[in-house]
Amino acid sequence: MTDLTESAESAQQLTVAWRGLVLDRDADADVRDLPGIAVRWADCRFSFYNCITLTDTGAGAELLAQRLAQAADIMRAKKHPGFLWLFEDLIAEEARPTLATAAEQAGLQYAFPGRGMAGDLLPIPDPVHPDLTFVRVRTDEHLRAYADLQSSAYGFPLEEGRDGLVGSAHWKNEMYAYLAMRGDIPVACAATVEAEGRLFVAFVATDPQWQRRGYGEAVTRKALHEGSLATGLTRATLHATVAGAPVYPRIGFAPNSPIHFYGLQD
Repeated sequence: MTDLTESAESAQQLTVAWRGLVLDRDADADVRDLPGIAVRWADCRFSFYNCITLTDTGAGAELLAQRLAQAADIMRAKKHPGFLWLFEDLIAEEARPTLATAAEQAGLQYAFPGRGMAGDLLPIPDPVHPDLTFVRVRTDEHLRAYADLQSSAYGFPLEEGRDGLVGSAHWKNEMYAYLAMRGDIPVACAATVEAEGRLFVAFVATDPQWQRRGYGEAVTRKALHEGSLATGLTRATLHATVAGAPVYPRIGFAPNSPIHFYGLQD
């Protein structure tokens, strides 16, 4: 694949995977596909379930500014905050220097960076870590532990993560979601789900007090191994945070587009 093809794939994987997640959370969730804009908004307290992304390829400065303003208007109409995910490589190169100003004029505030990644890396071996056992998420107790790891890792109140995940049938049946257990303590988590012929990795997190021990990498490998075993898929995709970006190339992922996350200005 070319770099632009992989970047387009990365944005498309977001729209496919998030559609299932937010519709599971709320059957009436906003999952519109508008010209140049995909809305995947559960409007719940878990802000990662409230998502918009731009889908044009090669948007120039004028169109980019128009799309940013439209996205911000949609976000303002919602009850709960969320994020615009913007894949930099899909913007025309000459328009990229205008992004910061256009976002500010639209009323958007830069939140944090990310990176698309993908690779034809599956199957991979069943991982072994001397500190850990792995448990597949099958119960609400498991889901609560998974949600709490998300909230702890990203600095959210516990109730926010729980509002997104607890009670979900999708997480317990359709996703290959795993907890890494140190004894009886959940210390890390990762999930994979089938998305248009790829295995999409999502919601990797490690409890801050147990970071830098290889737990996040180990549980990601477990979710990839089990997902590949069940589906037969050979290509995997993900969206990495800064913390995760150094880990995934060790598994076999290669980076593609930088991702800019924006929220509404305070």
